[in-house]
Amino acid sequence: MRLPSFFTALAVLLGTGLVAVAADPGAAHSVAHGAAHAEEGLPLAAPVLFDLGWFKITNSMLVMALVSIGLITFAQLATRKVQMVPQGLQNTAEWIVESLRDFLGGILGPKLARETFWFFASVFLFIMSANWFGLLPGVGSVGFGHPDADGHLHHIARPLLRGADADLNMTFALAVGFFLCWLFWSIKANGVGGFLSHIFVYHGEDKGILKVLLLVMFFLVGFLEVISIMIRPISLTFRLFGNVYAGESLLETMLNLGGQNFGWLVALPFYGLELMVGLIQALVFTLLTAVFTSLMCTHSEEHADEGGHH
Repeated sequence: MRLPSFFTALAVLLGTGLVAVAADPGAAHSVAHGAAHAEEGLPLAAPVLFDLGWFKITNSMLVMALVSIGLITFAQLATRKVQMVPQGLQNTAEWIVESLRDFLGGILGPKLARETFWFFASVFLFIMSANWFGLLPGVGSVGFGHPDADGHLHHIARPLLRGADADLNMTFALAVGFFLCWLFWSIKANGVGGFLSHIFVYHGEDKGILKVLLLVMFFLVGFLEVISIMIRPISLTFRLFGNVYAGESLLETMLNLGGQNFGWLVALPFYGLELMVGLIQALVFTLLTAVFTSLMCTHSEEHADEGGHH
């Protein structure tokens, strides 16, 4: 059993994430600067760590790179010496891959699941790992701030690390990356004409005036379908961002309520909840994107199979 191409998939995720975050660096920097002084909560915009002029590196980008490197390293170590009877990391890696393969195969079908497995498996592992990485001690609590007159630092204005999926730019990059892949897979499976026909054309076997009415109705409803397709990246973006951002804000609030001595104890029960939420959000994002792909692409496989049987 070979692992999916983590090098290819995570390079795409890393590249789209960097482009998205750098799209409006000046605005992100000003918002982050103002938010850091306005309140002690988690700012909406990720603070800038390194200003390279036209390109700025934020703390969420740093976490994204660390998670990607960690996944690539795990994949390389697990497949360095492949054995017939898997042990250790290879056994764990094969269990993960086989579980995801069975899960995606039930949604997409065997053929489409093989073609798209590299993307969906990598996205699931990346989102889950990024969410759990954001719960590690030091994430959000180690960084730079402004000490008071006595030299005491009471608030971290620029944390060194921030949960990657708590940055709207990162979730938007994931959603846009999926949308581009979805367009490619849809056109590959149906062709340009079949792609448009799937949206605008009625394919029933009715006759007469009823067929004419249905043809007109489906053509008009097709424009609503186009709007629905265009909204999907936005809904995927805010669903993932909203849940992760809310979870991290909750943990920070609980830590502040408990003070310096008992903050960890107050927040401890919520860590278990956030571990579960991190897994569920990765599963939901993967499930929704897989279903969107299945609705557009799997019917062509069914027709091909029927033609083969005939």
